[in-house]
Amino acid sequence: MIKNNTPLSMAESTEYLEKDSNAMIFIKKFSTLSAKDAKEMRKKLENLQLIKVDDTHISKIIDLIPEKSEEINKIFIDVGLDENETKKILDVVKEFI
Repeated sequence: MIKNNTPLSMAESTEYLEKDSNAMIFIKKFSTLSAKDAKEMRKKLENLQLIKVDDTHISKIIDLIPEKSEEINKIFIDVGLDENETKKILDVVKEFI
């Protein structure tokens, strides 16, 4: 039964997978954050209260860990962020690098 339909990052999804599953092995190869850090990053990004940023964008930010504004712009192809919004997002990401 589906209880909630919220996009999760790869790191956050590890809490719902068996430790030795193929999915877990795949995620560990490509995810740089722990589930705890991913949740903390999500919380900080949500606290920015940027109207243009939704749960899907946040999940992609956590998965990709963008370090430059150009990388942020590739995530937000459907909306345009101004410099201030991009800087706020990058400041949060830098805390976890």
